[in-house]
Amino acid sequence: MTSDRPLPGLWLPLITPFRYGRLDEASLRRLARHYTGSRIDGFVLCATTGEGPTLSEDESERLVEVVAAEVAGALPIILGQCGSDTSRLAAALKRSAGWPVYGYLITVPPYSRPSQEGLFRHFSALASETAKPVLLYNIPYRTGVNLRNETLLRLAEISNIVGVKDCCADVQQSFDLLRLRPASFCVLTGEDTLFYDALVHGADGGILAAAHIETERFARVRDSLMANDWLGALQEWRELVDMVRLLFAEPNPAPLKHCLWRTGLIDSPELRLPMAGVSASLATRLDSALARCAQPGARITGSALGRGPRRNIRATSAAAAPGAED
Repeated sequence: MTSDRPLPGLWLPLITPFRYGRLDEASLRRLARHYTGSRIDGFVLCATTGEGPTLSEDESERLVEVVAAEVAGALPIILGQCGSDTSRLAAALKRSAGWPVYGYLITVPPYSRPSQEGLFRHFSALASETAKPVLLYNIPYRTGVNLRNETLLRLAEISNIVGVKDCCADVQQSFDLLRLRPASFCVLTGEDTLFYDALVHGADGGILAAAHIETERFARVRDSLMANDWLGALQEWRELVDMVRLLFAEPNPAPLKHCLWRTGLIDSPELRLPMAGVSASLATRLDSALARCAQPGARITGSALGRGPRRNIRATSAAAAPGAED
């Protein structure tokens, strides 16, 4: 493993807390303070875990402002961008040029399924619109098209395309990318359940939604492997992986938001449609898991898990009015 590439380590794709259909800034500040004091290496905002597709431009800007103010330069912030219109994304990059973000995470265009040449031209055009570092995000089971290694390696020759969030779900493709990439090109896994395996194969870290929970243990897995303590890392991972799998038993970020609400880090597990809250059965399993793995700094015991019957927190749209069921 190596740490001399740009953007290595454990990155947190922060959830976006909502309350009555609006951005919950109090909870957002609480989250930013909590995780700034943890073992993460940076934040990713407005990405899938942050329900980025449901955020308005004004909300995205405010989200960045609030987190940047709390972080106060202690950690870098990467802004998620997703879309199938290259010109619109280019305009979004220009609009956010003055925002306090270190760089961008740009997803393969969803639904349109462009050719590999189209993907190359798309990302080349976007990289030319900013001087900031760009991470590519390859997740074909969401977008419908795979950014192949040949295309990735061509894009890696562009100076400010510095790495990839790899969710290709093809072990051979990921392994070959790690073998063939340039020395300066960073590979971060986005497959939470494959974090240990990706690090063993040479990945530089991960952008992991599950690291909202048991953050310190995720960091210890990477630290142990960096120190060539393979058995120590494996033991940590064995104790962590069941919780990771549980957090993806239903669509992300609903299980995460339930857990963060139960620990007191956010005031509501509210999501925006089309995302919906967790089932009652999963909520019970998550509560039991949280009681077994209390995270330092979170209020998991006592009042948090003793709140009595859970309220029926309904997913709402951005237009939900104050006073709606929470």
